[in-house]
Amino acid sequence: MSTEKSAKQIKTFKGPEFIRKFLVSLKRRPHNIAFVVFIIAFLIYALNLTHISHTTSRINGPGMGIFGFVTMLASFLSLACYLNIFPKRKPVNKPMLILFFAMNVAVIICDYMYRSVIYEAVTRKDNPIAVEDYIFRASSMLGVHIVFLIVGLALVVLLPVYGRLFKKINTSIAVESSEMAEIELSGDE
Repeated sequence: MSTEKSAKQIKTFKGPEFIRKFLVSLKRRPHNIAFVVFIIAFLIYALNLTHISHTTSRINGPGMGIFGFVTMLASFLSLACYLNIFPKRKPVNKPMLILFFAMNVAVIICDYMYRSVIYEAVTRKDNPIAVEDYIFRASSMLGVHIVFLIVGLALVVLLPVYGRLFKKINTSIAVESSEMAEIELSGDE
């Protein structure tokens, strides 16, 4: 009968146990939240690279190719840097953190400059470029990419604050006494 009861408890508490384990993992590694934001930002840019390429070939403005190249390269390398910033059971790797921030600032500047070249080409008085679908998508995607990068950098800066808040969450399990423990205790008397 006790095995049936424990089997029912396992089935009943499967959902909350998953949530508890998720919260425990966030308590141990709260920096993973910012990492997910940076992965999403990288995917936003990488999956829309076709629009960037078409826009670069259509407008052919000064520096557009290098801005796109620096954005893609620095985005990828900043993810590799982020993996080395928070080693297990060691303090934060400050040189990697500085390099990470520098690369992301460079990406934000390149995105902004790329958007300004698009805006300049579309709004110039003599021979403006017609706004086609891929140009609009590239420009709007760059705005979203910049926002995600700023949010991710803010999450890295605020990591000590929300890391402490996660540590205050109680994730311990209340252990019930079992019949076996009562039997062992009664035999000691």
